Amino acid sequence: MISSRYTPSEVENKWYSHWMDKKYFHSEPDSREPYSIVIPPPNVTGVLHMGHMLNNTIQDILIRKARMDGKNACWVPGTDHASIATEAKVVKMLREKGIRKGDLSREQFLEYAWEWKEKYGGIILEQLQKLGASCDWERTAFTMDESRSDAVIKVFVDLYRKGKLYRGKRMVNWDPEARTVLSNEEVIYGLEQSRLYHVKYRVEGSDEYLIVATTRPETIPGDTAVAVHPDDPRYSHLAGKKVIVPLINRAVPVIFDTYVDMEFGTGALKVTPAHDVNDYEIGKRHNLDTIDVFNEDGTMSTEAGIYPGEDRFVVRKKFAKDLDAAGLVEKTEDYQNNVGRSERTNSVVEPRLSLQWYVDMKAIAGPALEAVMKDEVDFYPKNQKNIYRHWMENIRDWCISRQLWWGHRIPAWYLGDDFFVAETIDEALSEAKQKYPDVKASDLRQDEDVLDTWFSSWLWPISVFHGFKTREEMDYYYPTSVLVTGWDIIFLWVARMIMAGYEWEGKRPFDHVYFTGMVRDKLRRKMSKSLGNSPDALQLIEDFGADGVRFGMMSCSPAGGDLLFDDKLCEQGRNFSNKIWNALRLVDGWETDPSVSPSAGEKLAFEWMQHKLTQVSGEIDRNFQEYRLSEALMSIYTFIWDDFCSWYLEMVKPAFGQKMAESTKQNTIEIFSRICSLLHPFMPFITEEIWHVLQVRKEGDDCIISLYPKAGTYDQALVAMVEQGKDIVSGIRDIRNKNGIKMKDEIDVLLLSTERSEKLMHQAGWKELCIKLGNLNSIGSTIDENTEGVAFISGTEKCFVLIQSEANVDDQLEEKKRELTYQQGFVQSVRAKLENERFVSGAPAAVVEKERAKLADGLERMKLLEEDIARLEKLL
Repeated sequence: MISSRYTPSEVENKWYSHWMDKKYFHSEPDSREPYSIVIPPPNVTGVLHMGHMLNNTIQDILIRKARMDGKNACWVPGTDHASIATEAKVVKMLREKGIRKGDLSREQFLEYAWEWKEKYGGIILEQLQKLGASCDWERTAFTMDESRSDAVIKVFVDLYRKGKLYRGKRMVNWDPEARTVLSNEEVIYGLEQSRLYHVKYRVEGSDEYLIVATTRPETIPGDTAVAVHPDDPRYSHLAGKKVIVPLINRAVPVIFDTYVDMEFGTGALKVTPAHDVNDYEIGKRHNLDTIDVFNEDGTMSTEAGIYPGEDRFVVRKKFAKDLDAAGLVEKTEDYQNNVGRSERTNSVVEPRLSLQWYVDMKAIAGPALEAVMKDEVDFYPKNQKNIYRHWMENIRDWCISRQLWWGHRIPAWYLGDDFFVAETIDEALSEAKQKYPDVKASDLRQDEDVLDTWFSSWLWPISVFHGFKTREEMDYYYPTSVLVTGWDIIFLWVARMIMAGYEWEGKRPFDHVYFTGMVRDKLRRKMSKSLGNSPDALQLIEDFGADGVRFGMMSCSPAGGDLLFDDKLCEQGRNFSNKIWNALRLVDGWETDPSVSPSAGEKLAFEWMQHKLTQVSGEIDRNFQEYRLSEALMSIYTFIWDDFCSWYLEMVKPAFGQKMAESTKQNTIEIFSRICSLLHPFMPFITEEIWHVLQVRKEGDDCIISLYPKAGTYDQALVAMVEQGKDIVSGIRDIRNKNGIKMKDEIDVLLLSTERSEKLMHQAGWKELCIKLGNLNSIGSTIDENTEGVAFISGTEKCFVLIQSEANVDDQLEEKKRELTYQQGFVQSVRAKLENERFVSGAPAAVVEKERAKLADGLERMKLLEEDIARLEKLL
């Protein structure tokens, strides 16, 4: 006995365990066509959120579809060590235990970090299993495991030896909270409300003041010049002069530089080379001193000479008050400026002069730019190509060193001011001995810094297949088939992976990149903890089932567009599950009798469903090719809900208390099974359950590995005939409703005799279906255009329901006129399309022909409606 309601919690664990036991997710190279995806590795600090849910649902849909297409589907999971985020979590954990990081050695700290990772680092992957993710869990990788670490070190050394990686002192982005450098892509800029202080700088030896505007008075102690434009007549008299830095009382030169904007503020610019990228460049041109006024944690340094050890923002207010008290502030005003914040900690980033390691990106960017521009790597949606090109054409060197302990330690060993880059200390020692024969391993000191997390992630498509060690898996799975990721990491990750692919493999890392949109709430706000609008992903699965949540995510996820999420979409997914489950219960309850033969109507219904399913499979296939997965799901949803449940099952359902032909029930089970296959990539759990309840299956006959329904040729004419029958039945039902005729009361219907209507009448089973679905006494044809009864139009056919209408003539006339207005608009839009020369010459011939057929049908419907209106007007 099948339960009255579908209960996801009873089904999901059962089938996921079954799939795992059967090793359906596991892949090894063989003779089949490979289809490979590498997961964007979530941070080990992460828990499942809506972005993960969307991204991984899409990947699972693609991998399940490929598996059912007979391909060797391999979806590699894994996690990212996330240097900054993880180190912050470990430091917080230690603090709660009363332990300071500074009191530990590097080795002791890393022991705690690995302990934390082992305890919490796999949580998100376990959560993905609840969603139904069919990853090859035997391949689970971690960016700091041995294989991935070896790859990172090898690549660092390789780039250095090629002259594409170097160490240099440059202005960097400094995160005072994490106490590490950040790459440009890890800094998020946004407009913030500030105060603009107009500060007086006295010209040395006079009572004249220069007014300089700044939002950062706390950096004034680091000023080593004031700059003006050489063409600015207001300041030409100050050539060779000096000004006094306010309250610091240090004399600094007035310099002339074309960088200064004469129109901004007073046209005078304070120059602080240690704390501004542009000031640093000016300082280099004019040989200015550099004074670093901040410590690593964003507090004031002893070099600043004011408020040592106090926080920069506290000092901003204090120093501004001091300046004002000394009469050195002319005025202050509200001001909006662009402020850069750390992507990880949200701390305001400080420009800082520092000695770091860099990758020369211009040396490796060329092939990666060309690959995307020539669609060798195909972007979906295409508009991301322009964003990619702009960044690649203006690419800057990548700062890859981080002042942390958790991560891949830089493979460089120092001996005094000299250093040696090598994969191991033994190799470094061997190199050192060539210059310093007496050197010992204990004399070498390894670089304290670790590499940017993205320096391991950019190798992911290669390193997960052990590409720097062996060739078997690389030659089979690489390039991967598609990368599914968010557009927000197109530079941080996507571009770098493409560069790495061409640098070490000489080819692209993936054929396609599908960029998902952002998950937003129904008010279009980005989901965040602070807004409280981000639902608990696991709670959603608990409430609606994994299939319901997957449906909810995908039903509102246009290709590349933002997803406007609402719980009601998951509810709709749960309702859809219940609809299919009720269809199963209906079919399961049918009794058969071997002596009963299938009717012509049942045979036609089955034939129609077969051809309709082939037609829908073609639509789905086209949508999959373009990554229009939401559209594919909606096609399946409409087909199941409307065509299968609302129409087909009603067509073949036996009368109450009667039995049906065995072949009709078996045909229905066959169709239902193919529907399970069609829907399986989107809703895997309920489809697997129904697959096995429908009929007894042999061992290994599971929906997950069934053949996905293929696109193919189908009988368009037969499909159109049944569709017209459905339309006529809908018209009859509408007239019943308007005239208060109960469904149990049989009525007669006539179609005006035309070539088309006669074909319908002579199609075996067609009249039988109309009679059954419309509860008709009869359906026939007539040559009398003025047949008494209520007339309506179906397609280009005129139909008469032989009843005396209770609706008055005025109402009928109004309805016909409304229909005519709609048809006139429809015909006008089709005609405009066909009069567009670009459309006619550019569209495929079949598409143009379809539009011409639409025009002809529309004109015919207008003619019939005009005749009806004329007939009704005569009755007034």
